[in-house]
Formats: sequence, structure tokens, C-alpha cells
Amino acid sequence: MMDRQPTLDEVARRAGVSRGTVSRVINNAPHVSRAARQAVERAIKDLGYVPNVAARSLATQRSGAVVLAVSSDDQALFTNPFFAEVIVGVNAVLEETDLELLLILAASERGRNRLARVLQSRRADGVMLLALRENDPLAKVAAGGGVPVVYGGRSLGGSNDWYVDADNRDGARQAAEYLISTGRTRIATITGSLDMHVGVSRYLGFRDALALAGLGDERVAHGDFTEASGAAAMAHLLKEHPDLDAVLIASDEMAAGALGVLKERGRAVPDEIAVVGFDDVVTARHTHPALTTVRQPIKALGREMTRMLLALIRGEEPTPLILPTELVIRESA
Repeated sequence: MMDRQPTLDEVARRAGVSRGTVSRVINNAPHVSRAARQAVERAIKDLGYVPNVAARSLATQRSGAVVLAVSSDDQALFTNPFFAEVIVGVNAVLEETDLELLLILAASERGRNRLARVLQSRRADGVMLLALRENDPLAKVAAGGGVPVVYGGRSLGGSNDWYVDADNRDGARQAAEYLISTGRTRIATITGSLDMHVGVSRYLGFRDALALAGLGDERVAHGDFTEASGAAAMAHLLKEHPDLDAVLIASDEMAAGALGVLKERGRAVPDEIAVVGFDDVVTARHTHPALTTVRQPIKALGREMTRMLLALIRGEEPTPLILPTELVIRESA
């Protein structure tokens, strides 16, 4: 007997069959050979496997739950348009099932311990992770829970088999190339958190485009995806590089902060300085001027994460998914 709850994958390996076959046996589905059924039943008995509630609920309409765990303890998260849209997408899929959604803020040890307790008590049978940082301990907690785990965005310094991400690098490259095409040559960037895959990817896309155009990429300031950090970074850029004529900003929230600073300093947008954001959240449509930005399908990110998790719970084997991004040109550039 194992010290922890064995997983569906371990049962499949012990029985010498696929995850799907194990799932069909657990749910008494047809089209399973007698030999395979006996092998799975022996593996379940040997390992002490207890079928999870969510898998049964998807087959029998009985109620279960899944977790959306965010590596953040900032209460402002609930007013952030990005996370709000992700949750809308998640809920749209769960409404078609009897599964409940548990939201856990888990950047602190206390939050991670809460997630561990939820998984150990078998109150939830799958986890979706958001906003992970490099070598984030939250990933280890989720991986040790014995349930399927889906990542919203890839993580730095870790391996994850199942994720849904946006093509952040390509989106940033598109944005920088557009600025170059309008004749801008002194282009700066405000990065997101560089201990997150999304922050690094958007920074690399900026550098890709400038390198191809033979332009310098030394005009850089760093933020953390918040409006306040965007304002502080913009002030820093204006001090260090007063001749800049464009800035690519790694989120619309930071771009809103940057636009406020530019207005205070009397720098006309886009006549003097063009501004491009990233995400295309509602903020981008209500700045002045309206923000040119890179659209990523945020609600689709939530929907596809949830669909992938439900497929794993059913014993299927989905593949990682990268969603396309596109430039949306508005007045700020």
C-alpha cells in the first residue's frame, strides 16, 4: 500500500493499459476486454486506488469539484480584468457539468497548505494553476495531490505536461514590428515579472523584432503587471531615455499607469511617444487615447484549461495548446 493516494496513471502502468481503459473500467463503460478489466481491477486493489469524485460525476452526473489555484495573495486580483475573464471562461465550461469551482489564492505557505488539505481530503479532483513563478512551490503541492493538473501558461524552471498558453512571444514581436513599421526607432519596453514565463516570453518577442531590424534594445524598465509598476517604470524610462519615441508594455494594466505618467509629463501620445499594451482587457478600450494592444483570447484560455482538465479526469490524454495572439491597432500608436 502506498503512503499517498495513487494516481490514475499509476494504476494504468501497473495494469499495462492506457488511462482511458482504466477510466472506462472505473465507470463501468462498455468496450473493455475481460482481460483488461481484470488487470485494472487487480491494479486498483494492489495500489489501494480510490476513484475520484469528479471522474464519476462526469460519467454519472454526481457532483464533484475542481480547483483554480492562483499563485497570488493580492486581494486586488479580484478587480484585475485578466483574472476575471479567465474565471468567466472556466465557469462557462463548468456550467455544462455538475462540478463546482474552488478558488484558492496560494502564493503563501498558508495558501499552499490549504490547497494540500483540499487535495488530501479528496474534496477536489483536479487543479488548474495560474500565475506561477520560477520554481513555484505551488506546482509541487499540486503535483503531489494525486489528481490531474493543468497549467494556465507555462512555468519557468519546471516541467508540465498539460498546459494552455497564449503565443506571448509572437504577440510581442508583432507589436514591436508594427512600431518599427511606423518609423519608430528609439523603442523602449516595460517588461512584466521576469520570474514568470509570460514576462520572459513578451520580453523576448520585443528583442526578436528589434534585433531583426538592427535597432538597440537597451531601453528597458521592469514592472510586475500592475498599474502602479507601469507608472513607476514609465517615469524611470523618461529619466533614463528622454529621447524614446515608442514603448511596448507587457500588460494593459501597466500601460494604463504609463499613459497617466506621460499625460502628467506633457508627452503627447502617439505624436511624441507611441504606446502599445498587451492582453486587450477592458482597460485598453477606456484609456485616453484608446490603447493599441495585443489581444490574447483570455476567456478561451479559461475555457480550454477547463476542457483539458475534464479530459484528464475522464482518463483521456489531451495535448498542450498554444492560443494565437493578434495586434489590435487603436489610437495610442
